[in-house]
Amino acid sequence: MAPNDSAETIGEATSTVVGRRKTARYIVPVAVAGVAAATIGLVPALASSGDPDLPKISAQELIEKIAASDEEQLSGTFKISTDLGLPLDGLAGSLVPGGEGKDGGAAAPQDKLMELTSGTHTLRVAADGPERQKLSVLGDASEYSVIHNQGEVWAYDSASDEVYHAEAPEGRDAGKHAEKAPKGPEGAPATPKDFAEQALAAAGDTTSVTVDGTAQVAGRDAYQLLIKPKQSGSTIGSVRIAVDAENGVPLKFTLSAASGGKAVVDAGFTKVDFSKPAASTFAFTPPKGAKVTEADELETGKDERGAAQKALPGQLAELDGLAGEGGFNVIGEGWTSIAEIKSPGGKGLPEAGSDDMPAEAQGFLDALGDKVTGKFGSGTVFKTRLVNALLTDDGSVYVGAVTKDALVRAADAAAK
Repeated sequence: MAPNDSAETIGEATSTVVGRRKTARYIVPVAVAGVAAATIGLVPALASSGDPDLPKISAQELIEKIAASDEEQLSGTFKISTDLGLPLDGLAGSLVPGGEGKDGGAAAPQDKLMELTSGTHTLRVAADGPERQKLSVLGDASEYSVIHNQGEVWAYDSASDEVYHAEAPEGRDAGKHAEKAPKGPEGAPATPKDFAEQALAAAGDTTSVTVDGTAQVAGRDAYQLLIKPKQSGSTIGSVRIAVDAENGVPLKFTLSAASGGKAVVDAGFTKVDFSKPAASTFAFTPPKGAKVTEADELETGKDERGAAQKALPGQLAELDGLAGEGGFNVIGEGWTSIAEIKSPGGKGLPEAGSDDMPAEAQGFLDALGDKVTGKFGSGTVFKTRLVNALLTDDGSVYVGAVTKDALVRAADAAAK
C-alpha cells in the first residue's frame, strides 16, 4: 500500500486483518489504556534516522506490519508501570468487589490481576498458540501465576498458598464451558500488541500518527509509532508504540499525559524470545496442602465474594441500559469526546452529614474531587491523570479523557 493512501482505507484494512488474528492474549487489565483507542486517524510520515539504523518506513506500512504479524509463540519478561495520579495507593484495587477479603480465594484472577492497574510490576509471560498461555506476577518474596493449558485454567498465589481452578472453553466444548472461564474486563488490553490494536481500531481526522525514529527494546530493533491528538483539551498527550522491525510485534506501549511528568502507562518487554516454549512451562499441579477454590463455587453463590461478582454485571447492565432510555449522550468527537449520563431520578451525591453520606465518606470524596460551579449549577469533578468526571448536584455525569474545564464547558452547554 502506497504511503499516500487514505486513512479510511488503512482503518478498514487494519480492522479486517486484526479480526482474523488468532494470537493468544494475556490477561493484563490496564483498562485505562483503552481510552487511547479514541478515534485514530493516520498521517503518513517517514521514520527519521536513529539508533538502530533501519530502513525507512511510513506509518501506514508500519501499521500494516503490526496487523499482519502472526506470532503465536513467545516467552519473556514484561514490566508494567501505571500512574493514574490517584490520591490513595491501591485505590483501584479497593474498588473491586471483595478486593480486601480472602473468602472467595486469594488466587481468583478477576481480583488479583486488578492490582496491575497501579504501581510497577514485573511479569513473566509465555504463549504457545491459543491453547496455552502463562502469566506470572513476580513479588519480592512471592509469585502469582495464571496458567491456561488447553481445557483448564489454574491460578496460584504462593503468598497465601491458594489455588483457583476453572474449565476453559476449548474446541467442541467451548460453548459448554464458556460461562465457566474467568473473564477479565471487557476489551482489556494485555501485551503491547493488544494496546496497539485497540489504539488503531478506528480511523478519523482528530489524530496524528507518525513514525518517530527507532529504538532498541528487549534487545530487538524496533520502529517507534507515535500517536498524538490534534485537538486541544484532551488529558492524553501521546501514545508511543515500539514495533519489532522484524516481525511486527509491538514490544512496548507508553501512554503519556498532556500535563507531562511520568507516563500514565508504560508497559513493555525487557526480555523476549519468539521460539516455542517448553511444554512443561504450562504444566501445573496444586502444591500439597494448598487450598483449592473451584470456579463453580463462586458461580453458584456458595462464596460471598462470588455473589458480589455476580451482582456487578447486573449493575453495569443497568447503566448500559440508560443509552436505550435516552439518558446517554456523547458530546464532541475524537480525543475530546465526553459522555453525558443522566441518572434516573435526577439525584446527585447525598448531602454531607446525612445518613447516606457519613463524614468519613465525604472526606474521601473531597480528597478525590474539586467543587465547581457554572451555568449548570454546581458539582464535583473527580480527577485522575487520564480520565476525569463531573458529577453535578442534579445527578448528571460528564466523563472523558478531557480537562476539568472541558467538562464544565460541556455541562454549561447542555444546560442551555
